Amino acid sequence: MIVEQTDIVQPSHAGSTEPDQIGALVTGVDYRGLGVVRSLGRRGIPVWVLKRSSHRLAAASRYACRNVTWPTGDEPGRVEFLLNLARQQGLKGWVLFPTDDEVVGLVARHHSELAKEFRLTIPPWDKLRWGCDKRFLSKLAGELKVDQPWTFCPRNRHEVAELDCAFPVIIKPALREAFNRLTVDKAWRVDDRAALLARYDEACSMISQDLIMIQEVIPGWGEAQFSYAALCLDGRPLASLVARRTRQYPMDFGQFSTYVETVDDPGVVAPAVRLLEAARYTGLVEVEFKRDPRNDRFKVLDVNPRVWGWHTLGSRAGVDFSYLLWRMVRGEQVQEVRGDSRVRWVRMSTDVPVAILEILRGRLSLREYLRSLNRPIEAAVFASDDPFPGLLETPMLVLQFLKRFFRRSGDA
Repeated sequence: MIVEQTDIVQPSHAGSTEPDQIGALVTGVDYRGLGVVRSLGRRGIPVWVLKRSSHRLAAASRYACRNVTWPTGDEPGRVEFLLNLARQQGLKGWVLFPTDDEVVGLVARHHSELAKEFRLTIPPWDKLRWGCDKRFLSKLAGELKVDQPWTFCPRNRHEVAELDCAFPVIIKPALREAFNRLTVDKAWRVDDRAALLARYDEACSMISQDLIMIQEVIPGWGEAQFSYAALCLDGRPLASLVARRTRQYPMDFGQFSTYVETVDDPGVVAPAVRLLEAARYTGLVEVEFKRDPRNDRFKVLDVNPRVWGWHTLGSRAGVDFSYLLWRMVRGEQVQEVRGDSRVRWVRMSTDVPVAILEILRGRLSLREYLRSLNRPIEAAVFASDDPFPGLLETPMLVLQFLKRFFRRSGDA
């Protein structure tokens, strides 16, 4: 089938570059961005990357033709930077791939301006907000009767103090665009009323109280964590797979996955497709669920309307999400496809420490761990045709750990 042009893909120009020279601009150069760079670069598509000082993996790839440093400053200044970059460097008509929440929000809110110079891979903010703002996701799930954890959005501290709930619960942000301890950690577990009030006060010092959510804790670990990943057009999945996020760091409320495997479970597909169809979503998306062992139902937790950490698992499973998105935004033919099951993805530099902790806790045996690394398996960072990012990752992780350690020590 031929994919029609939609809000996210239709540029207001034909482009000043020859079609076979139109490339991609990837914002964000951690391992998520690295996956996009490799997917496109291996097919001869020119790729530029916008980097930050703390992330350099994708910039080190042999497939990155050029890297440019993101400027500091406010949102309008960054939009102007992108527009000037396109005009001055001949990038008009290139495909813009934001890979983190902050830039996704920026591009969505300034969609009409940026669409004058770039082909965009995400929809405008009014069509994206349900996936970025967990309050809107909770509302949509409620309207569609899609299962979700019990959730409460307090308006003030008094409502928190009077809240009638069973513990433990978590405090989490509705939006994760700001950079602070809460958005980095994703969620804080609290086990009693005093801890809830203390953590609420701490969260209010970092984000607006309107963005604070309180939610029940669903029991279970990696065996209960699932995702539906898809490339959609007006809510219809063109390419998709189901995965179990078996290991993550930390294991309770993971900041990122360390080991993921594709599975065949229709119980994840049905509620995810209902959400995507209702939102008429177009673009890449990962819908996260957790299976509640108390009633064996899948409850929606979160939505990532961009490339997610383990998206390169798709290429090993027969669904190269980045390249298919590239083709869709250019109006090229995209065949409907579902990913193979029993395919694995691992970020070895972070999975080994997680596995060691799980073995020490008695939740994983050494034999089970070694068996989990059987082929077919996709490495998150290492690649034989592009080895330098893999060599760079471990020293970078050690440096980041030391910086955080000394920063927190200084705050103590």
